[in-house]
Amino acid sequence: MAGMTSMLPSPPSPARLGPLRVLAAFALGLLVTAGDGRAAVDRPAVEAAFQRWLADTAAPAARRAGVSDATIRAATAGLTPDWSLPDLVPPGAPPPRGPSFQAEFASPGRYLDAKRLAGLTSAGRARLKTHGAVLDAAERRYGVPAEIIVAIWGRESDFGRVPLKHSAIRVTSTQAFMGARKAMFLDEFVAALTIADEDHLPLGEIRSSWAGALGQPQFMPTKMLSHAVDFDGDGARDIWRSTADVLGSIGHYLQDFGWRPGVRWGVEVNLPDSVPCTLEGPDKGRPLGDFAAAGVTLADGRPLQADALGAGNPDAHLLMPAGRKGPAFLVSENFYVLKRYNESDLYAIFIGHLGDRLRADAAIRGRWATVSGFTRGDVRDLQERLIAAGYDVGGADGLVGWRTRTAIGAVETARGLPPTCYPGKALMGG
Repeated sequence: MAGMTSMLPSPPSPARLGPLRVLAAFALGLLVTAGDGRAAVDRPAVEAAFQRWLADTAAPAARRAGVSDATIRAATAGLTPDWSLPDLVPPGAPPPRGPSFQAEFASPGRYLDAKRLAGLTSAGRARLKTHGAVLDAAERRYGVPAEIIVAIWGRESDFGRVPLKHSAIRVTSTQAFMGARKAMFLDEFVAALTIADEDHLPLGEIRSSWAGALGQPQFMPTKMLSHAVDFDGDGARDIWRSTADVLGSIGHYLQDFGWRPGVRWGVEVNLPDSVPCTLEGPDKGRPLGDFAAAGVTLADGRPLQADALGAGNPDAHLLMPAGRKGPAFLVSENFYVLKRYNESDLYAIFIGHLGDRLRADAAIRGRWATVSGFTRGDVRDLQERLIAAGYDVGGADGLVGWRTRTAIGAVETARGLPPTCYPGKALMGG
C-alpha cells in the first residue's frame, strides 16, 4: 500500500466528444439501403463517374507519387468498383446512417477463446521449428522475439492459410471513390500502385482482405511501403508468398514502432482490493517495486520481482480490460508497441499471451465475469453522461477503453460504490 495512494487519478478535465466512425448501409444492385428506406442509385452512372474519377483524381495522384504511367494504365484498364464492399456511399445515395449500437455486450474473455489459442499454439510451435533459422535471423536483426512474430503471423492470417479473395487495387480504389474514408483510401490506392512499381509485382498478385490489408501480415499498403522488408534478398518485398519476407517484415514493423529487446510485453498479476483499478492506463507507469510494495503479486502467487518485465527494469502499467470483472496485468511499453499493429487492448493481450504459450503452456488464471444485460448503445449513453460531467472517455463510441474504465471507477468511488472500472447496471440508469 505504501506509495499507492498518490497514484489515484487526478480530477477529471473537460473533454470533447470525439468523432464517431461513420458506417454506411448498402445493398447490391441498384438499391442502397439508408436510414429507414431505400433510395435508388443509378449504378451505370456511378460506374461512369468512377471512370472519370480514375482519370481526373486517382491517376494524377499516383503520378505525383512517382508511379509509372505503365503501371497506372495497367491498373486502371477495365477497373470497376467492387459493389460487395461495406461502408460504401455512392454518389446520389442518402447520407450514411451512424453505427448500430444495439449489439448485446459480451465478456471480453470471449476474444481470448481457449480453443482458438490452443490451435494457434500447436500450429505456431510447428512453425517455430520449421522456420527456426529465419526466425532466429529476424530476432537478431530486429530484437523482437520469434514467438511474438509467429503469434502475429498466426493471428492475422492463420500462418498464411486464410485466402485473400480481393484485389487490393479494386478494394482501395472503390473505397477511395465512394467509401466512408475517401482520403485515407486514396493514399492506400496510390501505395498499392507504388508497391507494384517498386517490387515488380504483377497487379493480380497484390491480393488483400475486403478491408484492403495485404498479404500474410495484413499490412495496409502504406504500412507495407514503410515497414515491409525483402528479408530473403530476392529484390522484392513479397508478403504473399515469401515466408522470410513475412516474418522479417513483422519484426521490422515492431522495431520501427519502438520494440525494446529483452523486455516482456506483460505479466498477469493478483491485484489487491487496496490497489485502485483507476490506476490503469499508458500515462500512469510506475516502477514494479511500487506495485510489489502495495501487495501485488504474480498471478500464481509468487512475489513480483523488479525484473519481472525483463531487462532494464522498465516501468509497469496496470491493464484491466474488464476492470475488476476480469484478469489484471502489468504491461511494459512493448504492450503499446503491439497496439500499433492493432489498437485493441484485447488484440495486444492475445498476441502477448499467445507468444508466452508458444514458449510454455500457461493459461490466463484470472476469471472473466459474465457481462450481459446492456448494449453498446447503453455504453454510449453512459459515456455521454460521463463527458457531460467532465470526464475524458476518449469519445462516445460504445467501446470500453481504458479512459472509460477509469472514469467509471472514479464515479463509482465518488458515489461510495465498490469500484469495478467497468460498465454495470449500477451506473447504466444514470
